[in-house]
Formats: sequence, structure tokens, C-alpha cells
Amino acid sequence: MNTKILIVDDEESICEILQYNLELEGYSVTVVSSAEQALKQDIKSFSLIILDIMMKNMNGFEFAKKLKSNTETEFTPIMFCSALNSEDARIKGLNIGGDDYITKPFRIREVLARVRSLLRRSQMVQRFSQTDTAAVDDSTDIEFKSLYIHRKNKQCIIDNEPVRLTKTEFELLQFFLSNPNCIYTRKEIIAKIWGRNDDVTERAIDTNITRLRKKIGDYGKYLTTRLGYGYGFQTQLEK
Repeated sequence: MNTKILIVDDEESICEILQYNLELEGYSVTVVSSAEQALKQDIKSFSLIILDIMMKNMNGFEFAKKLKSNTETEFTPIMFCSALNSEDARIKGLNIGGDDYITKPFRIREVLARVRSLLRRSQMVQRFSQTDTAAVDDSTDIEFKSLYIHRKNKQCIIDNEPVRLTKTEFELLQFFLSNPNCIYTRKEIIAKIWGRNDDVTERAIDTNITRLRKKIGDYGKYLTTRLGYGYGFQTQLEK
């Protein structure tokens, strides 16, 4: 297995447990104790980053923001692993662009299960345009008025200006635009975007869609909410 995982954590005992068990699973694991050391790595070569938050100098949130602002690493999956267990911390991590959030102390079997789930989800994203959810050919970009989705370079353009989206936001928008005028339940959206992942909450769906609406400006009004049902992208606004 040529799957590389980067662990960024200043707790030596935590790193040892994670590295030992992940390597038993067949992953190639690199461990660093700070965000500054992590930035010296070839981050784009890693399939997953397991990231602590409370570290000296640059904390995990700051490090994640830095990755998400770089086009080479903005789609690299991040799993926060922190002793911060408040809802605010979880939501902040997801809003920054984190793909999962697990709290310390943890059960190693749960961590391994989440890693497998997150990697499967990431692989699904890479094959997204080949799935039966796509309404157009996988080599065809999606266009709606002045909104463009460029499938191959994973970019959203509105009025000839790039819109910076997280990986999850981009996948949501691509999914809705590939399947216009259909309403999907939150569970259906989780299945399509995250795969079989019981750890993704319906609250996470609401948070990501609220954030996506704001980022796409006037096109946010085409992202429709059907109370009691779910979400969809309507090509005609309701009067």
C-alpha cells in the first residue's frame, strides 16, 4: 500500500501509538512535532494529515488554514485529533476545512476505522466524475450562467473570478450542479459525498451548505432547502 499519512502532534506518546498501529495497517507514516516541521515536508504527497490543535507557535487551526489557502494542498484531507472536545472546537475545525475531528483520549480501533473511511471518501472524490451521479460526461465542465465547475482542476469560477472552496464545499457544489432540480436528504448527501461514514452528522451538512451559499454569492439562492426533506440546486428560482 503506497498511502502516506502525516502525523503532526507534539505529544510523543500519542504519535508512537498512532504510528505503530497505522504502520501495522500498511500505511507509510511520517511524524513531526510541530506545524513548522510539517511545512518542510512535501505535504501534497500525503493522502491524509492527522493534526493536533494545541501546539506551540503555530497551532493546528492556523496550520490547516495555511494548507487550505494553498492550491497544492487545499484538497489534502485533514483529520483533527485534539483534547479540545467542545462543539465550538469541532465546528471551527470543520469550518476551516477539516474532514474529520476525533478527541483525545481515543480508542485506536475507532481512529483506524475513521482513517479507512476518510481515505475511501478521498478516493471516491477522485473517481467522482465516473460515478452514476454525474449528469454529464466526466470530461465535461459544468456551466450554469456565469458559474463554472472545472472538473479536472477542481476549480469553481464565477463571473470569470475563481472562488476558493474547501474540498467538501467543492464536492457539494459539483454534486448539486451535476444533479439539478433534485432534492436530496441529508443522509443521501452524506452517502454521496462522504460515503459510508456514521461519524458525519447532519449538522455538518447544514454548516457546509450555509458556508457554500455565502461563498457563491448570488448563486446561493439557487441552493434550495426543502424543510423536512433536504437540499438541492434549482435552475429556476421560485416566485
